Amino acid sequence: MRYSSVTILLVLFFALSSCVNSKKEEQIISTEIPFKKEGELLLVKATGDTIQKLDIEIADDDYQRETGLMHRSSMATTRGMLFIFEDEVQRGFYMKNTLIPLDLIYIGSDNTIVSFAENAKPMDENTLPSRVPAQYVLEINGGLSEEWGLDIGDRVVWEEH
Repeated sequence: MRYSSVTILLVLFFALSSCVNSKKEEQIISTEIPFKKEGELLLVKATGDTIQKLDIEIADDDYQRETGLMHRSSMATTRGMLFIFEDEVQRGFYMKNTLIPLDLIYIGSDNTIVSFAENAKPMDENTLPSRVPAQYVLEINGGLSEEWGLDIGDRVVWEEH
């Protein structure tokens, strides 16, 4: 009987210690990703007047598009991230692991703004869909779309560096 108790205690000890070790391995430490200027973008009114010039990062592969602006605690007002897709379809974004509120500007294949999702709530995993198909998405700080007076039909022009 005593042998069985010791065996049971040893098995329990190893089982618990392996659970503790696996939890340590599952812990993910994220570091803030620094801004890297990869281009410049102009927001232009339908009338041709320039609204704002931005320094942009470009997300044009699966990893960059999936990561986006996650794990960033701030972003300068004159910066943004442009997501480039190969096709024009209905888009949906969410704010998982995104620490700052953002405006999502959905842009058609002709570089015209077609839809907005404004003041997206940080860390929210609800989908923020475009109202119509879009090929590009620009993320800027939350509230700037309204502050700058952006409208559907305004255009974006960018240059990659």
